[in-house]
Amino acid sequence: MMEKRPYTYVILRYRHDPIVGEFANVGVLLHEPKSGFIEAKTRHTIGRLSRIFPDVDTRLLTTTLKKIEQSALRFSRSERNSLLTSSNGAEAIAKTILPHDDSSFVWSSVGTGVTRDPRCTLDQLYSRFVAKYDEVARPHRDDAAVWKPVRDRLAELQLANRLEAKVIVSPVDRIEFEHAWKNGAWHCYQPLSFDLANEDSIKDKARKWAGQMLALKDSTEKFKTHFFVGLPSDENLLSAYQDAIGILKLSPSAPEVVEETHIEDFVRQIEIEILSHPELSTD
Repeated sequence: MMEKRPYTYVILRYRHDPIVGEFANVGVLLHEPKSGFIEAKTRHTIGRLSRIFPDVDTRLLTTTLKKIEQSALRFSRSERNSLLTSSNGAEAIAKTILPHDDSSFVWSSVGTGVTRDPRCTLDQLYSRFVAKYDEVARPHRDDAAVWKPVRDRLAELQLANRLEAKVIVSPVDRIEFEHAWKNGAWHCYQPLSFDLANEDSIKDKARKWAGQMLALKDSTEKFKTHFFVGLPSDENLLSAYQDAIGILKLSPSAPEVVEETHIEDFVRQIEIEILSHPELSTD
């Protein structure tokens, strides 16, 4: 069996705004001195980063990361460089490839370990530090799936046709709700599925709708928003789900947030309110 050999590694971080200092890990560089192994693994897709930093220049970022990978490979083929046998080679090589300056890229402090297979270890470090929170494609319920039980119960009560689409307009935005009815003020019902892949996507969805409520704050139309929210399938995401509910409740206009576990109370509330206003207007 091949012996374990010491290695060093550094993490490449992207700072969207160097002054603010927020960063996201975008790559790992590993050096195993006994064999002279040196390789960098960086992001090839920028989906998660573009959600964190919406105005990121994706083309420039991916081009830069590719160049860093290529520079590491060229470096590893240079037998003249004594850094390949250095005990802190990852840090020294990384700073040679990309010196520390005021740009958007910085290297972390050096980390160490032992390995029998440096390329496999590089993949493991990349998964741990860079790809850990990437959204994994998997089946999940969308907003329509969360609303379906409500729709079916309202249909049984012959009330489903009392709801209609409504666009709420403000001086800065317009938001369409598929399910609404009016009794002096518009009651707008918005299903939100939080059956998503990770904490970031759950909270981002809540922040998006909180932002839309802010955009409608100065609407001249009277309306009340009711969010009907669906649970995540992964129990490990329940804390993020509760945070998302808190974000929604802090939205302007004091929206009501109803969890899907309270569907019977929710449908009963709609039934009572609609039937108590037979003069329902749909203008």
